[in-house]
Formats: sequence, structure tokens, C-alpha cells
Amino acid sequence: MASNKEELKLFGMRLSPFVSRVEIALKLKGVEYKYELEKMGNLSETLINYNPVYKKVPVLVHNEKPVSESLVILEYIDEIWKQNPILPSDPYKRSLARFWSNFIDDKCFSAMGKTFYTIDEHERETSIEETKVAIQILENELNDKFFGGEDIGFLDITAVLIAYWLPILYEAIGLKLFTNDKFPKLYKWSQDFNNHPIVKETLPPRETLLAFYIAHYESLAASK
Repeated sequence: MASNKEELKLFGMRLSPFVSRVEIALKLKGVEYKYELEKMGNLSETLINYNPVYKKVPVLVHNEKPVSESLVILEYIDEIWKQNPILPSDPYKRSLARFWSNFIDDKCFSAMGKTFYTIDEHERETSIEETKVAIQILENELNDKFFGGEDIGFLDITAVLIAYWLPILYEAIGLKLFTNDKFPKLYKWSQDFNNHPIVKETLPPRETLLAFYIAHYESLAASK
């Protein structure tokens, strides 16, 4: 637990998968923090001062020292609070967790975004195929209950983007990609992950997230 002398704040938004990563890690470690809610499109001056380079959430502020970017924050949390480690102790396994986490952000998130924001049917089909290829690669990498073995680890937390956000994002635009038939190992992993007590209490309500993406997509389509 953070001592009385420590001050820990998380600047975030409730519907952000990147903020959820940080919340899950903090709660897995039993670390207390204060949540500073930011508004989309109307970020506070405090947040911008803490993260002047990217001007976005999440930002973790520990004793007035800001740490930005969700994967960097996860590593910081694991280094500061040693209980319930999320990164493997073995250097090689640790490097793999980092590699696949970067893969999720570089390949999976990128393809998901292109699918959601693309109206052109040909371009969308291309991005859907890119997503399938990326998800299949992850499917092939999963050999235990979780990517971290029997317990949730760094890569599982990173992959909340796949476990929770991807199916909802695709449902919002009328697509169904992430199914038990197509990706049986990942699908079961996602169910175990989403239903983990700490993860479950951290994730935003499904109905709220789906309604947000439907409204956002309809707005995008209307503006084309």
C-alpha cells in the first residue's frame, strides 16, 4: 500500500483502455490512488502541464512526479511496488512481455482504429484482415490460462484492448470478429480475464462503452 507520505494520482478517462491498464495494475498490487477525471476534448491545464508532450491520459503522478504512456506507467508501477509482480523475473521472459505488448499497440490497436474510422469498404476490408492476422499471431502465442501463466501479468493487462474493447468496438459497427470459433484460446482467455474480480470491477460498463462507440461511429459516418 502507498504510505501516508506518498501521494498518488491517476489522471484518466473512464472509457479509455489505456487508463484501464493502469487501474488494473494498481488494484492488482493493492495500491491506493486518487482518480482525477479528465474530459474528452477539454483536458485540464493540470493534465497538460504534467504531460506537455502528448497532452493525453493516462498520467500517473507519484509525489508530484508525472509518468506518461500506459506501458511505461505499468513498468514504473511494477518497479516501485514489488508486491504481486506483473512482469516476469526472468530477463528474457520480461523482454517478450514488452515485445508483445508493443505488438498489441503497434499492430492490433492500429488495425482496430483503421477499421473503425474507415468508411471506404475496400480499405475497411483490408484493415479487418490486418486485425485478423494480428489476433491470430496472439492466438498462437497463448499457451497458458493467461499470457502471464496462471496469474494475470503485464501482457494480459496490455491486452485488455483485445479482451474487452475489440469486441465492443466491432459490435458498434456491425461486425463480429472475435469469436470462440475463430480464436478459441484467446476467446477463453478473454472470458477468464474479463471475469477476474479485480478486472471486472475496473472495466467500464459494457452498455456505456457500446453506446459511446455507436454514437461516435454514427457521427463519423454523418460527417463523411
